[in-house]
Amino acid sequence: MNIQRWIARREINWQRLDTLLKQVEQKGLKSLQADKIRELASLYRSVAADLSRARTQQVGNTLIQSLQSLTSRAYTQIYHGSRRQEWLAVVEFYRWGLPNVVQQTFAYIATAIALFLLGALVAWWYAWQDPTFMSLIVPKSLITQVRDQHKLWMGSIVGIEPLASSNIMINNLSVSFAAVAGGMTAGLFTAYIMIFNGLLIGGVGTLVGQNQLAYPFWAFVFPHGSLELPAIFFAGGAGLLLAKAILFPGKYRRRDALKLSGSLAVQLVFGIVPMLIIAGTIEGFFSPNPGIPNQIKYLAGMGLFMLLVMYCNRQKPN
Repeated sequence: MNIQRWIARREINWQRLDTLLKQVEQKGLKSLQADKIRELASLYRSVAADLSRARTQQVGNTLIQSLQSLTSRAYTQIYHGSRRQEWLAVVEFYRWGLPNVVQQTFAYIATAIALFLLGALVAWWYAWQDPTFMSLIVPKSLITQVRDQHKLWMGSIVGIEPLASSNIMINNLSVSFAAVAGGMTAGLFTAYIMIFNGLLIGGVGTLVGQNQLAYPFWAFVFPHGSLELPAIFFAGGAGLLLAKAILFPGKYRRRDALKLSGSLAVQLVFGIVPMLIIAGTIEGFFSPNPGIPNQIKYLAGMGLFMLLVMYCNRQKPN
């Protein structure tokens, strides 16, 4: 191999890669257009091959070190830079993307809330009209504890907070994912989950109200419920969004409508997960803590809910 001729032929690629890298190092990977990013990746592979050939042909330490420095810089910017871009995209999504998706899908979320409230209202009405109705939706052991022993059950969490918190997170995530997946049953299972959870909350709320334990019960619910319930409503909205695509695809083919709605539903799921992790932590460590006054728990719950409402109403500046 004629070393000088090979260097002269390949040097233009090395210089071009160096030029692109200087721009990326000064302004970041996002300063390059898509075609330039593809060119950067192609040049990196080409120069890496040149480095391997230079080592084989023993063209000289100076050139080898120069090519090695060039490939190292390219590797850092392409792979580490892309990771930075991914993290920036995640931050951007939670900063502006999720509120925008919530606003776009609020009609479906509101429908999920309405189904939940319908279940709660039915449970409240029938529990007052027919005492036997309570046993149909609330576990008998819980009814006995509240009516006969006149105490709540949250004290069982104290002492096993990490385990309880993990179990709560897993359970809530399971319910939420089931509500989303229920959209594939034309929304029937999603509606069932929303109504059933409403029935359960309505039944338990009526039970503690009938036994003068409403104040400490809702003090327990408010802190984590301010995030947990909205997360479940978001999941219900995502499921109903999928159901709408199946039942009423509109001008799209059903498959295309599912893709569009599925994209929004997945984004809602990305918002649900951190909400339920935070809610589970609060429910395990904060809500049942007997050392925290009930007034503080109410304030914490209302504060978190107000922050969530403000967050979901954010508008990205133009």
